[in-house]
Amino acid sequence: MIHLHDKTFEPFISSEEISFAIKNMAKKMDDDFFDEVPVFIGVLNGSFMVLSDLMKEYRGMCEVSFLKLASYEGTQTTHQVKQLIGLNQDLTGRTVVVVEDIVDTGNTIEELKAIFKEKNVKHLKFATLFFKPDAYTKDIKIDYIGMRIPNKFIVGYGLDYDGLGRNLPDVYQLAQ
Repeated sequence: MIHLHDKTFEPFISSEEISFAIKNMAKKMDDDFFDEVPVFIGVLNGSFMVLSDLMKEYRGMCEVSFLKLASYEGTQTTHQVKQLIGLNQDLTGRTVVVVEDIVDTGNTIEELKAIFKEKNVKHLKFATLFFKPDAYTKDIKIDYIGMRIPNKFIVGYGLDYDGLGRNLPDVYQLAQ
């Protein structure tokens, strides 16, 4: 058990399971992008660990950049996504893979799709380590999914509760 602010969390997903999922995602991407140089874009702050480990496993040439959006306050989604730090790189005609730590409602994915439509990318792909199918409300395809998980609030491996827990190598769920 760990305590973050006023909440208690219990172990949920081990770092070994996370590593296995990331290796599988990287292998699929290796197969899909063997003849091109994609731009991987991590959505900060949560994706920094996912993208770092994914890039260690990805074998092809690629570029890496980041974008910062926000949609959470505490343990609840605000249902509004705000773009905080944008991209200044020309992505016209490029294949872009947006890397998320977690996809739940899909509001962030919807906003990202709109952002990249304006950038005239050739192909837009979405990757997430954790996917909550029971919470997902959009029709946008998630191309690479590390793990499908129940609709629980989790922390660790880049995911936080009001700023704490991102550095944990394992993932914890809110204790009942």
